[in-house]
Amino acid sequence: MDLLDLTALALGKQIRGGQVTAPEAAQAAIRRIREAEPELHAFVTVDEEGAMAQARQVQAEIEAGRAAGPLAGVPVAIKDNLCTEGLRTTCSSRMLEHFVPTYTARAVEALKQAGAVVLGKTNMDEFAMGSTTETSAFGPTKNPWNTDRVPGGSSGGSCAAVAAGECFYALGSDTGGSIRQPSAFCGVTGIKPTYGTVSRYGLIAYASSLDQVGPIARDTADCAAILEIIAGRDVKDSTSLERQDRDFTSALTEDVRGMRIGIPSGYFGQGLDPEVSRAVLGAAQALRDAGAQVEEFDLGLVDYAIPAYYVIASAEASSNLSRFDGVKYGFRAQDYEGLHDMYKKTRSQGFGAEVKRRIMLGSFVLSSGYYDAYYLKALRTKALIKREFDRAFAKYDCILAPAAPTTAPRLGESLTDPLKMYLGDIYTISVNLAGLPAVSLPCGMDREGLPIGFQLIGDCFQEKKILRAAYAFEKTGAFEKPELARAACRKPEVQTEERSVRDEQTV
Repeated sequence: MDLLDLTALALGKQIRGGQVTAPEAAQAAIRRIREAEPELHAFVTVDEEGAMAQARQVQAEIEAGRAAGPLAGVPVAIKDNLCTEGLRTTCSSRMLEHFVPTYTARAVEALKQAGAVVLGKTNMDEFAMGSTTETSAFGPTKNPWNTDRVPGGSSGGSCAAVAAGECFYALGSDTGGSIRQPSAFCGVTGIKPTYGTVSRYGLIAYASSLDQVGPIARDTADCAAILEIIAGRDVKDSTSLERQDRDFTSALTEDVRGMRIGIPSGYFGQGLDPEVSRAVLGAAQALRDAGAQVEEFDLGLVDYAIPAYYVIASAEASSNLSRFDGVKYGFRAQDYEGLHDMYKKTRSQGFGAEVKRRIMLGSFVLSSGYYDAYYLKALRTKALIKREFDRAFAKYDCILAPAAPTTAPRLGESLTDPLKMYLGDIYTISVNLAGLPAVSLPCGMDREGLPIGFQLIGDCFQEKKILRAAYAFEKTGAFEKPELARAACRKPEVQTEERSVRDEQTV
């Protein structure tokens, strides 16, 4: 088997067993990145030199018996809104194009302490605002299954990199489905944990009450192992939680007999592509055949989730992004007269259209005279949505739903109609509003060869239940995932010579 076909856990086992070394694994990933990036553009920054140095150091630790973790030596990619000391972190925005942090995000630090080898930073929608990875200031990422399609967003670069074999797993962030939706579009597995499970320290904020860091990988077992490493209380993040039940891999059992799984009937109405519907309901039938009790139910307030989400998220974005004004760090306009002119020109030139749109919307709903009418009403709706989920979880262990209403749209389609892009988040945003955990995994391919994904949603702190159901579905064999999406990535005609591209923009 090709090294790149291995899961992260399988590669880690081979590294520990001596069949392959960490530098060999890193070099294989780097070769793949060079081969695919001219067409795919999943990375903003590739750190070849740094990755090889880390790999050699980890290999020495393994040989000395000081690094025995399941992912020691395994190459990883990091979404470019997670700070990495000494390595450029841009949020795919001109505002932070040359920003090099002096500290590392807690989730990334946890992986490095476990022996991970960081390959670089992946492309994303600017400041995580978008659903296609087309709002990036450095150009769009393409879906490795069909490069005329988007990979989803905002963690599209991370999901595309995993799907194309450029890395063995990745970190993303999920504010309204930004891990789960691109995972579905790219045919990989991604988890959005319960809010507070993973520290947000070092995650550049979009909407602080909704953002959560999570893993993206080839299968459920990989995601469970990664989540074990990055979960935990962090004194630098007051919203993080101390959890005693972090042995997520213990939930990986094929037995779902007696599990109660609910399917929201309102999710399968108008707007859902028939092929997606068939594949998702096929996954439900596979779990039913495996012994789970599966039934439909009515999950209320679905129609109110999108307006509530975009009011709250835009309001928090307006506040969080006010720090980017050209004074302390980041981009600053060159020609201006006075402080206020500098503010205006810096933010006008440094932010893209989608970010400006959300800042203006957020500023509007927080303004005097509209705060009660919009923002407070959205917060009340958020509480009602959480109450609906509480009612559902009193009866069900988890909820099964589509991850997106369609497969990956064509490049450019969503940018011409922002409202259509927002409506594409209909199945994912409620999870963030309620702070719940959810896992997205592939369950089929459409007639054009594009992946279809579904999600399993759990109650707060019930990651083990959704992991159990996801793992059991994989083991049913109802959907046999195809090999890595390599054929869709065009190889460059001329092989570039070996070189370091630390802090190099890959456009």
